[in-house]
Amino acid sequence: MTLTSGPDADRDRVAAVLSEGLATGRLTSVEHADRLDVAYAAKTVGELVPLTRDLPEVSASNVPAAIEQQVIDSKFSKIVRKGRWVASRNTRLSARFGALIIDLSDAVLPGREITIETNAWFSKVIVRVPDNAHVIDEGASIFGKRNVTGGSQADGPLIRVTGSSKFSKVIVSRGKDDWNLH
Repeated sequence: MTLTSGPDADRDRVAAVLSEGLATGRLTSVEHADRLDVAYAAKTVGELVPLTRDLPEVSASNVPAAIEQQVIDSKFSKIVRKGRWVASRNTRLSARFGALIIDLSDAVLPGREITIETNAWFSKVIVRVPDNAHVIDEGASIFGKRNVTGGSQADGPLIRVTGSSKFSKVIVSRGKDDWNLH
């Protein structure tokens, strides 16, 4: 049977089950990454079934809220999120007189497409994306700097960057030459 439910709906359901498996310790990060690669390369539902056979089902109502949406907020402070962590489909980065440094290069992405909303006032927001990510910038800036490194020809995740910044700097890049993670 060919994948038919909405764009990537079957794959996203499998990704949610795999993310829950990683979060609860049922899968190692390597197992999770390998299974996720197979899920997004799958052409039929039959190819998806073995990927979650040994994991408990996650219904839509049981999908952890953190997989769907999370907020990372910095006020008068600096927050750094890096290493192996579970990102959300919709992540809102909010900075007021602070700094947010978010590294997605080693993060577990819960789906093929995620949205990063950057809202900054008198702040700095830096997002490092995976090398194979395709990035679309749909944001705005007033009296600030917005530097978003665009697409990639690789078959990686789609990262949509939205939001606005005022008197702030927003950088989305693949490298870390122009900023630090400390």
